[in-house]
Amino acid sequence: MSRGNHNGDSKRYYDWLFHAYQDLLSAKLLISDRRLYAQVVFHCQQAIEKSLKGFLLYKTRRLLDGHNITWLCKQAAMLDGCFTKWINKSTYLNRFYIESRYPADIPEDISYADAQDMIEYAENIMTDVCDIIKFDYNSYHKRTKK
Repeated sequence: MSRGNHNGDSKRYYDWLFHAYQDLLSAKLLISDRRLYAQVVFHCQQAIEKSLKGFLLYKTRRLLDGHNITWLCKQAAMLDGCFTKWINKSTYLNRFYIESRYPADIPEDISYADAQDMIEYAENIMTDVCDIIKFDYNSYHKRTKK
């Protein structure tokens, strides 16, 4: 389901990368508790999604809607070939968007290895994006209201 317009979403690609980093940092903190592996993989999925949206916003000046990592990777790959290496892995990454957030009749069994893999994928995709855009989380200053 699409939200339609993005009136409340930032059009600043650095904001998207800042929030992606916060999702990744959250995942790294949560992984120490095995009860929170579902939240770890969800935060990683969010970090990847926000990174790709930040990249696409940087390149096209348009904020794209959607949560499908495969579709976002394909969009990014049309603009920079480095993203083609993530397209095959994206189906694995996509599986955690819904399954990690909602109860199911047959619950998803998310292991420590799954959580670690997701952190690694998020870090690698974010590194690709940040290298292209020249984004440094530690130097970023979030916009404040005046």
